[in-house]
Amino acid sequence: MKLARFVLFVCMCSSVLLSVSAEGECDSGDTDENKSAALRLKLAAIASILVAGSMGVSLPFLGRVIPALSPEKDVFFIIKAFAAGVILATALVHILPDAFENLSSSCLNEIPWGKFPFSGFIAMLSAIGTLMVDSFANGYFNRTHFNKALLVKQGEEEHVGHVHMHPHGAQGHAHGSALPSDGENALAGGSDLTRHRVITQVLELGIVVHSVIIGISLGASERPADIRPLVVALSFHQFFEGMGLGGCIVQAKFMSRAVATMALFFSLTTPLGIAVGIGISSVYNENSPTALIIEGIFNSAAAGILIYMALVDLLAADYMSPRLQTQGKLQIWVSLSLLLGAVCMSLLAIWA
Repeated sequence: MKLARFVLFVCMCSSVLLSVSAEGECDSGDTDENKSAALRLKLAAIASILVAGSMGVSLPFLGRVIPALSPEKDVFFIIKAFAAGVILATALVHILPDAFENLSSSCLNEIPWGKFPFSGFIAMLSAIGTLMVDSFANGYFNRTHFNKALLVKQGEEEHVGHVHMHPHGAQGHAHGSALPSDGENALAGGSDLTRHRVITQVLELGIVVHSVIIGISLGASERPADIRPLVVALSFHQFFEGMGLGGCIVQAKFMSRAVATMALFFSLTTPLGIAVGIGISSVYNENSPTALIIEGIFNSAAAGILIYMALVDLLAADYMSPRLQTQGKLQIWVSLSLLLGAVCMSLLAIWA
């Protein structure tokens, strides 16, 4: 999975780099470019977004030193709902509208881009693909480990049969059949853990796709008026998205090295995208057909992934859990936190 994320990152950067050499059919016509001022803002953006992303993804790990923030506490559910609202608003209010704007631009040929809503179609396929990955990964684990659980259970039954030969065999048999199956318990616990790990890695993939695109777009811009509000908006964006991802990483219980790798990968993606954008800013034309198509396709795919992950894996799993179903007060707090996260992230669309 790590290799897949790295390959995807390289392919995206390569695609964008290829697009900059394409001749732009549409020029922006902006005259408020100031390269020196823009460069200063971009460097500030790299530092600000790096710090915000690092703080956001690290915050859920404070549960190890602050018991109130641990995954077993109610506060964790409330924070996770807020982060899920942020991720859902990011997909529906920020990413998907940008994708529609890219793929319906007048700079693209009427056929086929003007004849079919490719953005919604790609987002739909992306959500379906995420569902399949989610299902196949968990199904593979269950099929692989089910045989191990059966072997454990058969070993227990053979042991019970052995005891049955004892003069007090009836008593031994009764005790043996009353014991819970360790194999079944291990299978259930392992399945939940695997599901959390699949959720975490697919969620990070969706976030990374969007982060690379928006980082390159910001880095390639030479207009300070456009960059200035983006620095603040993207800093908040990365902080809240990092909270959602960090919460999933905590529940997935990865090894320390994997946790550090995933947190570092998330924190560096947008700053690296900005750095790439700075490097290609002299030849990059965000209105060229190739750039519009690449950004539109990747934004659509990222939106589909994040919509599925927010609704199905983050929200539905918690809302339908026995813990929330049996605590009406917690349900209310979680719902308010979800709405607050969605509204706060949506309001950032005014500036970004």
